[in-house]
Amino acid sequence: MTPQARRLSVITLATAFACGVVAAVGQQTQPRRHNVIIFVADGLRRGSVNAKDTPALMRVRTTGVDFENSHSVFPTFTTANASAIATGHGLGDTGDYANTLYPGMWLGKPDLATANGTVTPFLENDEVLANMNSVFGGNYLGERTLLSVAHEAGFNVASVGKIGPTAIQQMERMGWEQTGLLSAHGAIVVDDSTGLAAGFPLTEEVVDALREAGLPEHAPLRTNGFTESSPWSNGFTGDAQTPGTRNANRVQQQWFTDVTTKVLLPQFAAEAKPFALLFWSRDPDGSQHNEGDSLQSLKPGINGVTARRGLSNADHCLQQLLDWLDAHPAVKAQTDVFVTSDHGFATISRREIAADGTQTAEVSALMTYDTTKEKPEPEGTLPNGFLAIDLAVREHMRAYDPAVRAANGPSVYAEITIGGDKAQHPSTGSALLGETVKQMDGADAKLIVASNGGSDAIYVPNGDAALVRQTVEVLAQLDYVGGIFVDDKFCAAAADCPAALPMSSVGLVGSSAVPRPAILVVFKNFVQTAGDLQSAVQVTDGTLQEGQGNHGGFGREQTWNNMAAMGPDFKAGFVDRAPVGNIDIAATLAQILGIAMPSTGKLTGRVLREAMAGGAAASEPPHKTMLSQPGPGGVKTLLEYQQFGGVTYLDDACMVGKDVQSRCR
Repeated sequence: MTPQARRLSVITLATAFACGVVAAVGQQTQPRRHNVIIFVADGLRRGSVNAKDTPALMRVRTTGVDFENSHSVFPTFTTANASAIATGHGLGDTGDYANTLYPGMWLGKPDLATANGTVTPFLENDEVLANMNSVFGGNYLGERTLLSVAHEAGFNVASVGKIGPTAIQQMERMGWEQTGLLSAHGAIVVDDSTGLAAGFPLTEEVVDALREAGLPEHAPLRTNGFTESSPWSNGFTGDAQTPGTRNANRVQQQWFTDVTTKVLLPQFAAEAKPFALLFWSRDPDGSQHNEGDSLQSLKPGINGVTARRGLSNADHCLQQLLDWLDAHPAVKAQTDVFVTSDHGFATISRREIAADGTQTAEVSALMTYDTTKEKPEPEGTLPNGFLAIDLAVREHMRAYDPAVRAANGPSVYAEITIGGDKAQHPSTGSALLGETVKQMDGADAKLIVASNGGSDAIYVPNGDAALVRQTVEVLAQLDYVGGIFVDDKFCAAAADCPAALPMSSVGLVGSSAVPRPAILVVFKNFVQTAGDLQSAVQVTDGTLQEGQGNHGGFGREQTWNNMAAMGPDFKAGFVDRAPVGNIDIAATLAQILGIAMPSTGKLTGRVLREAMAGGAAASEPPHKTMLSQPGPGGVKTLLEYQQFGGVTYLDDACMVGKDVQSRCR
């Protein structure tokens, strides 16, 4: 029998199982447990979904359940929300506080020379994730993931797509072999690094199937076949004087989609057991980040042609998955499709701090920077790492670059020149502040700033409560700051940290063993057109240019992700107005799959019963607010949120003045 005939024979048998027919004479099978496909469109704003650009996404929303009142977890970063989607726990339990964090140590590959590592790791990297697992008990999240628990319950399982969040979906199976190679311990993880030494290896069965399907065994680059510096390379960011990409991540994502529909789904359908599969589309996130339509201009920002190409690309991937299900009706009848996005998005501002065009007046934006290695920015631009620079100036500290080793002197890291006619900024935005930093792990720094985008994390290694409070006071006076949250242990009473709210109010205090930031500072955001979240702008700490896109802030345009679901376990044509979020996905799908999710922490989501077939509808609860004690000049952090079913859903946060505002917008 040929391989094709053998596969057809097995698929035919699997169809019989999927339909619940008699497996053998005189023996009846139990009804097969349902399958789930989770589709994540990275960075998709709810307002971007429409019939023209995203018909497949619109199809799920209109034919199934439209989660109209949806939420990301805050901070609105990719790996943070990936951890919530994977485990059903808030960030206080998973410890994934941001894409870049301080793990409390020099993090590197086990048994490797200390020169290879960092104190501010970026988590969208397979090796970094394995390193995190190696020092945090084999699973830095501290919670089990839905896909790994499903695997143990007998499901076929795979996660496919963007590097970082894809592996996080099966995090407890990721690690290092004694041979020094990465290992997924048999888990199927397909991402940007597949086929490389820096990626998790595929099983022999999957590799054989790729060859049989005529697909490459390694992931294509984001270049779309062009040079890395071509505007048609999706990974091209441009610079201060050169527009970024004009193209979506077409080639790489087509490979991911083909692997899913030509290898994984056929393999799963050919076995008489259910499956759980996650597909994480880099688009529209990557195209919005790097778009080249709006160099140094807030308009069109991330609403131009390149961003729309990214939307269409993500939709194309979903459509191919739905087409496969349509072509296999027996499998489709048993399969639920849950669509979400990790976060929304906004256009980057590196100068304006308000809709009226007011520009920042902080010192970091007024300095003249050394342009030996980079092109000059327009006058008044906040540099990469502006928060670290302004804190160093105001708190009279020296700044050191954690990405650059010192050639000489007492510090192990290169000092950043602040001031003069050739000032410097941190190369990655992150910095260590203090007198000297002699320890590789940064433990003798007074402050460590982890640069992330719409918000930055600040660590105080020695736990000095007085320094934390002093830093909060400084932050409250910076004109680009839009909210401050402080670790509860430093502020026993609200009056201890005026202008700031406790981290517990946003779900950042839980059971995680990963060091928690002392302070999370949010940068200002605003809308260019009143009432239009698609016109939102976010002050951003990072390497991208004004006019490109980013997230991580606390505007509703970033917490309002896109969520929808359809399939046998969900209602048809139903609009769910109750608050829901990424934190609810694991609990809901575990209920559908009939598996029990173990739990260590208590920051868990809920089962979305109102959206499930036969569930009673629920209404939107009243919106609530929380206000900090007034800080310097009377400024306060205002938090807007909803509570439902024992879960807190975060809407918005902002800094308000003496005249108390009841809403951020």
